Amino acid sequence: MAKKTKKTSTKKPKIKKPNPIVTFFKSRQTQTVIGSFLILFSLFLLVAFISFFFSWQEDQSVVSEFANKKVPTKNLLGKVGASLSHFFIYEGFGLGAFVIPYLLCITGLFWLFRTKLSKVIVSWNWGLLGMLWLSITFGFFSKNSANLSGVIGYEINEYLQAFLGKTGLGIILLFLFLAYLTIRFKVTPELVINKLRSKRKVDAVEGTPISKVEAEEDTISEEIVLEEKEEEPTPSVDKSEFELSVENLQPTIQNHSDVSTVTEEDEINEGHDIDLEPVLKAEVAETEEQLEEQEDVQIDVKEVEEEQHVKENLSEKLVKDFGEFDPTLELGNYKFPTLNLLKEYNESISIDPDELEQNKNRIVNTLKNYKIGIAQIKATVGPTITLYEIVPEAGVRISKIKNLEDDIALSLSALGIRIIAPIPGKGTIGIEVPNKKATIVSMHSVISSKKFQESTMELPIAIGKTISNETFTVDLAKMPHLLMAGATGQGKSVGLNAVLTSLLYRKHPAEVKFVLVDPKKVELTLFNKIERHYLAKLPDTEDAIITDTTKVINTLNSLCIEMDNRYDLLKTAMVRNIKEYNVKFKARKLNPENGHRFLPYIVLVIDEFADLIMTAGKEVETPIARLAQLARAIGIHLIVATQRPSVNVITGIIKANFPARIAFRVTSKIDSRTILDAPGADQLIGRGDMLYSGGNDITRIQCAFVDTPEVEKITDFIGSQRAYPEAYQLPEYVGEEGGTNLDIDIADRDKLFKEAAEVIVTAQQGSASLLQRKLKLGYNRAGRLIDQLEAAGIVGPFEGSKARQVLVPDLVALEQLLENERNE
Repeated sequence: MAKKTKKTSTKKPKIKKPNPIVTFFKSRQTQTVIGSFLILFSLFLLVAFISFFFSWQEDQSVVSEFANKKVPTKNLLGKVGASLSHFFIYEGFGLGAFVIPYLLCITGLFWLFRTKLSKVIVSWNWGLLGMLWLSITFGFFSKNSANLSGVIGYEINEYLQAFLGKTGLGIILLFLFLAYLTIRFKVTPELVINKLRSKRKVDAVEGTPISKVEAEEDTISEEIVLEEKEEEPTPSVDKSEFELSVENLQPTIQNHSDVSTVTEEDEINEGHDIDLEPVLKAEVAETEEQLEEQEDVQIDVKEVEEEQHVKENLSEKLVKDFGEFDPTLELGNYKFPTLNLLKEYNESISIDPDELEQNKNRIVNTLKNYKIGIAQIKATVGPTITLYEIVPEAGVRISKIKNLEDDIALSLSALGIRIIAPIPGKGTIGIEVPNKKATIVSMHSVISSKKFQESTMELPIAIGKTISNETFTVDLAKMPHLLMAGATGQGKSVGLNAVLTSLLYRKHPAEVKFVLVDPKKVELTLFNKIERHYLAKLPDTEDAIITDTTKVINTLNSLCIEMDNRYDLLKTAMVRNIKEYNVKFKARKLNPENGHRFLPYIVLVIDEFADLIMTAGKEVETPIARLAQLARAIGIHLIVATQRPSVNVITGIIKANFPARIAFRVTSKIDSRTILDAPGADQLIGRGDMLYSGGNDITRIQCAFVDTPEVEKITDFIGSQRAYPEAYQLPEYVGEEGGTNLDIDIADRDKLFKEAAEVIVTAQQGSASLLQRKLKLGYNRAGRLIDQLEAAGIVGPFEGSKARQVLVPDLVALEQLLENERNE
């Protein structure tokens, strides 16, 4: 078929016809007519306004009977002038209405002489504001007469004085007048002072006699001439002429520098007379010009200083135009969980005076049996524990009281007596005795506390209440990682729920993300409902809550990649931690085109760490240790819980990087020392009773109780709201695992399978990184190609850190292998 040739268009382009209305107003004749009309109309209004103040009483009836010819008018411009004056002055702005003729005249001059439009706009803006100010000001000083202020000024005065009072309104009017002078005419105190000083100088000069001034000028000029003669005797004489005159001088003349000698001996050198007066006059003129130039330079320097103040930073301009970056804007209608989702309990602590008196007497009698005197005793009643603070008599050894722990427990018939000898910072010895009737600490009470709601912490956590019944709030960002341990059924899972609930009540989904690891598969399943709000997961994974050990390893390594990526961002942003980075990003000082983004906090929660150590060992311990050591500054925080606090689970590396620890009840002192490096956890009473160690001090806390139905209500409330399209995506990570028997079918192979096989056979090196470089692939696709090559028998199995063995020697053998597969 013959190719179709394109026909060239011969049509002429259409010429756009000008708009007749625009053409009409652009006509010089039209502009002249409009300008003349506005100028004459402004004169008309001015005459009418002036005549109004002399005839307004007689012309009151003209306004209501405008069409009646028999009604006479006193206004110079008749009924039209009287009506317009009544409208603009009496019903309008009073004396301020005289601004209207001025503005119309300015506009007419614009049309008539084609002046700058910007000046007209500025005049109208200031004129309208001035008209309103004049109306209000005249109404302020002449309240009884509406002609001076007009109805508008009178009503505005009444309204403002009702709220500000007369004095307040006067101050505001004065401020507006001063602001007008400052902005419009750039009147400043320095300008006024300089004007007054210059006026005084002029008056002082004018007050002196003329003869005196002339005499002073003559003396000054003579002094200048003499000084010039002494310093430069012959400034305008050429060198050759000067030498000639010296040769002609008589031997009696010895001082050549004396100007008077040279000038007096004119007869000696008649052809080389020296006249100094023009030279001196020229020099004086030059000095005056130099002074003027110096003054000009100083003025230029001031202008440069003013220009420096005009410079504006780009980030400041962006913040000024668009405001700071708001990470919560995508979910701007997100509502935090309400307090009524949490269950309330009767938390009034019942103080039994008889119980307190009996315990006091038993403690005193037991110590007396061992000849230990007590000077003072004090009791502090908490939700589950009562603290008895005793001050022993002088000379009593503290270790002696410490050794009587079991004897005091026997005398009190109580479980879990704990002696603190001494209490840090108090100088007393504490004996903690469980209450016979414990009080439940609800999550509602700690969340609704003022201490938690008004805290300025980055990641506030309300764990429970202390012995003194105060809400215990800590900052996870300062911990920076938390280790929780205790025997089975002592409250670890409830403690984790309390931590997560605290963060859900204070942090927006854009500010914090959770990575939940639950080997038991039942403890954290309720948080599946908030997957697209708060959870983070690996790409191409179905469940956000991780239960498989293999996925745990991949997730931990993915967090390590995220950590490295975040440190790169901090490096390019030149900041030290995530808080400074996000502040800089919100201030629009970091460009998203360079890879910068808002970084949410990431909280990794592991419910049963011992199970992971048993199944994965070093593969889990190594990334966790790396995250614990390095991830603090970039906002990745770890919360690890275990029911087996042994040294092979909580290793030295783990303990060294988890300074914040929570110990629930354990069965032995060895476990207590493994967790806290101190005894005491074996003497707890269970059911949420715990010890918190944030460094040196150990605090006894009753953990807040949050039940499963409460967590379910909270997650339902959050999950029912609008969410992100998907969960927060962590970086992709695929471990170097063994080959599989998948992709044996030729139809399921990758399109680049043959090219990948040729690359591997040519290089005689089987690795995914080689395919990434040669074929420009991602790691996932390169890994799948390696698996398919292994299934086809081209490369060998996985051999750890070594490259896979290539089983095909050359390309000919490879072609034969692929041909055999096709024939089969």
